[in-house]
Amino acid sequence: MTWMDRLSLFTPLDFAALALILLAWQITGWRIEHPPASRPSVSLLMAEYRREWMRQMVTRSPRIFDAQTLSTLRQSTSFFASASLIALGGVLAAVANTEQLMGLANQITLESHPAIVWEIKLIASLVFLLNAFLKFVWSNRLFGYCAVLMGAVPNDPDDPNALPRAAKAAAINVAAARSFNRGLRSVYFALGSAAWLLGPEALILGTAVVCAVLLRREFYSQSRNALADATDRTPV
Repeated sequence: MTWMDRLSLFTPLDFAALALILLAWQITGWRIEHPPASRPSVSLLMAEYRREWMRQMVTRSPRIFDAQTLSTLRQSTSFFASASLIALGGVLAAVANTEQLMGLANQITLESHPAIVWEIKLIASLVFLLNAFLKFVWSNRLFGYCAVLMGAVPNDPDDPNALPRAAKAAAINVAAARSFNRGLRSVYFALGSAAWLLGPEALILGTAVVCAVLLRREFYSQSRNALADATDRTPV
């Protein structure tokens, strides 16, 4: 069977739904990382607090709290990287045994499709999970760089190298968090893409739900409002 024959097994709505989730993935990420000035996202608000954390670290002695906090962040990236890797293995196992999945899926959708259709649909989720794994691994690596930079910050706040090195640590910390957030978004969209097994309509609905959840948490959640509280004098 050629690729043209395989693609002919999908309807125009399937291609439209697949294009929609890929486009939504990119646009949602861009909007979260480049929000309007009048309403910054949680990610942007937290980035400023991360910079403030590094500025406060310069005057804090000992820095046990800072080391423990960074260790917790690295543990989170390790956990999600491991979870993504396990999920990747599960999807690959499903691709290798599509006959069992095909029987279940056909019962749910009441439609009969060849195994290649279910394999391609699973590959869509596989791509999102692979991207998530790579983002989590890189985030873990960046938090390691941040730990080294934090250790290089002089204990004397009056040292001319203290604030510049703290600023470098903050920049790496923000970059690590950005990579971590991108990994989380990929996990969300991987879950949404699994709806394609039920048909293109379900994929469109899953995409809409994922976008709504992400945008609400970044722009309209109670936690976002708490971070942007005007009574806090920290510049955000």
